[in-house]
Amino acid sequence: MKFPHDAPQRKVLKTLEAFGFTIVRTGNHIALVRRNPDGTTTPLTMPNHPKLKGSTLRTICTQAGIPREEFLRVYERL
Repeated sequence: MKFPHDAPQRKVLKTLEAFGFTIVRTGNHIALVRRNPDGTTTPLTMPNHPKLKGSTLRTICTQAGIPREEFLRVYERL
């Protein structure tokens, strides 16, 4: 499975929320954070664009520690 070329921002955010991320700040970028079971947090920053490129999605998944297949499985269901 390949990342979509122009993924709608709203769908990407819904996918990240399914992985436990919540938005903490918006501006030129969107800052998200996930609270992990061990008490740590995982920060994530993504550009505030209406559409996101596949390369940007790859970077987001790497930052978030989400395997590509898992992200795409949730993304496709939304």
